[in-house]
Amino acid sequence: MRSSGNLSLARMRKPARPSRRRPGGGVLGLVVLVRAVAAAWCWSVALHIDQYAALDQAAPADAIVVFGAAEYDGKPSPVFRARLDHAHTLYARGIAPLIVTLGGPGGDEYTEGGVGREYLMGAGVPESAIIAETESTSTSQSVERLAVIARTNQLRRLVVVSDAMHMFRIHAICAVYGLDALTSPRPRIETTEEGSRASDPIAHEILAYTLWRLHLD
Repeated sequence: MRSSGNLSLARMRKPARPSRRRPGGGVLGLVVLVRAVAAAWCWSVALHIDQYAALDQAAPADAIVVFGAAEYDGKPSPVFRARLDHAHTLYARGIAPLIVTLGGPGGDEYTEGGVGREYLMGAGVPESAIIAETESTSTSQSVERLAVIARTNQLRRLVVVSDAMHMFRIHAICAVYGLDALTSPRPRIETTEEGSRASDPIAHEILAYTLWRLHLD
């Protein structure tokens, strides 16, 4: 027969409960990791965007390429005009004997590429020195069409013109298509259109570049 002391000791001993993890701990850790990776990605892309925005690589080439922007009833918007004027300046400096204008329908009967061609002809560039691409509706499509034009016309080196924040994405897409592209951002202008295009152009470009890399653009 057990003594009362032993019985008391037995009652005091309770089986240890298994430790339980806090619910959602694994999910929280995953969220933190994803946010850290996303922040690092955005920081890296933003750094490259800033680097290309401040870089003018204009040098002798086979063609100057102008990426399209908004046009209004057959007239280039202030931003598009600034791109075209910069291309015309490079052409006048003898950087290249040919200008390629890019851009499809602008929401009316005109195309960005066609409007760009007419504007440059009005500025004194001969029609024979301009090729207008009039079907693309995005940056990636423009580069795809540009690659065809470059192969057809044996254009080996290109100087691409667009907005400063746009340069990194253009250069990256050109590289995928095997194009030797030198970037030359157009000068900044002060217009209401410039201010309203994007509240944060770097954030816009980070998103656009990321979607392109994910094949979602």
